[in-house]
Amino acid sequence: MFSGRLSLVGTAVVVALSAPCSTAQAGDTEFKFGGYVKTDVMFSDYSNGAPGSGAISRQFYVPGAIYGAEGNGEQVVDFQARESRFNFKTSTNLDGHKLSGFIELDFMTHADGNERVSNSYSPRIRHAIVSFDNWTIGQTWSTFQNPGALPENLDFVGAAEGTPFVRQSMVRYTNGGFQFAVENPETTVTPNGGGARITSGSGMVPDFVARYNFKTEGGAKFTVAGLARQLNIEQGDLDTQEMGYGVSLTGVIPVGSDDIKLSATVGEGMGRYMALNYANAGVLNSDGDIETISSYGGFASYRHWWNDKLRSSFTVSGFKADNDVALTGGAVNEESYSGYVNLLYSPVKPLTVGVEYMYAENTKQNGDSGELNRVIFSVKYVL
Repeated sequence: MFSGRLSLVGTAVVVALSAPCSTAQAGDTEFKFGGYVKTDVMFSDYSNGAPGSGAISRQFYVPGAIYGAEGNGEQVVDFQARESRFNFKTSTNLDGHKLSGFIELDFMTHADGNERVSNSYSPRIRHAIVSFDNWTIGQTWSTFQNPGALPENLDFVGAAEGTPFVRQSMVRYTNGGFQFAVENPETTVTPNGGGARITSGSGMVPDFVARYNFKTEGGAKFTVAGLARQLNIEQGDLDTQEMGYGVSLTGVIPVGSDDIKLSATVGEGMGRYMALNYANAGVLNSDGDIETISSYGGFASYRHWWNDKLRSSFTVSGFKADNDVALTGGAVNEESYSGYVNLLYSPVKPLTVGVEYMYAENTKQNGDSGELNRVIFSVKYVL
């Protein structure tokens, strides 16, 4: 279950786990090492002035992080190899039982290095899991997310506002197409009247996810997932709980040699599960109680193969939060949209070079907005 399907293009996230490829055997245990090297050159134009060079939106598109820094220049160029990653997997047959372990690291999101001399950045854990038969324990993609349906983009996430996107620790049980999981809880809410996000890990109730994966006779693959969670704030004078939920449908539909990838998600109190926490799960009312924020988002992507080495993806993505302005104030995020078109070429199987244009627009409840135009050139070599 670990290797998934590895895309050969320079996209950041296209599979549940990157597939290890170099294999060794010791007794009943198989060892695999894999990953890829990826270098990006990004030319970006921020409508309100570019964030500083260490800002996360200079690494990849993050909804809510493109409003810019007033007084800075609007046009910038960034070179990076942060997305490069490596992974290690073991698999052991124990008298008919399968025991597996997987760990993967990359170098994204950190601001501990700099661009003055070394561009050195710390590795971070992406995945760290152990699996025994139908059970998976550790950190990996949330069961509410289907990374196999993500579009083939050069941007690290691609269609970021239109998809659930969370990695966290969990205990998951899989039986055929069904999956059930208890996952790490974390609550994010907006203070009454607006202000800095309140983040809380209070409470003893994990997030619950149920999912069903199925295929049609025509080869289409679909996933339906449901999320139930308790929002909990216990800080200072605050002691309040509320329930949140979400439903997500994703699909990959073959169209000859091409394919269409789709996602649609809706819910109350989803918060951090959607659009990289572009909107919070709830807002505090005047009594200090949580009121959930409803939100919905989705994307559609069409991938066309021009020939066996050349292909393009055309993607649109969007998200909207229904904020109660009387509670949240006008400075909260409301809508986010983005679009992508790329051209990817693999002269040999492990190597891909590509170019992608993306446009994104983010809007706050009060009408303030930011735009990002970006051209990405990438080279990716799968180890």
